Amino acid sequence: MQAKVVEQALREKLIEALQPQELLIENESDQHKGPPGRESHFKVTLVSEAFNALMPVKRHQKIYALLADELAGPVHALALHLYTPDEWAARGAQRPDSPRCSGQGQ
Repeated sequence: MQAKVVEQALREKLIEALQPQELLIENESDQHKGPPGRESHFKVTLVSEAFNALMPVKRHQKIYALLADELAGPVHALALHLYTPDEWAARGAQRPDSPRCSGQGQ
């Protein structure tokens, strides 16, 4: 079994900085071109009170700053779904599905 080094780094940084109520990190790398087992495409769903005073663009900027090393290196794509607890509850604790990649499985 391959270690999930990048995923674990993302998880640790996000938990430490934002103390999320909900955190789901999905490795979607195998849905894109490239060798199997890589860690290059992720979807992050994060619910935190830290977002209460932030507009969506500021939430994204906060995540990009936290994960700057990973985004400069192994992470090629990062889909972010960032919510306050009230927003998450209003959505019925559901996040959107990712679109299918046109090069999926190749």
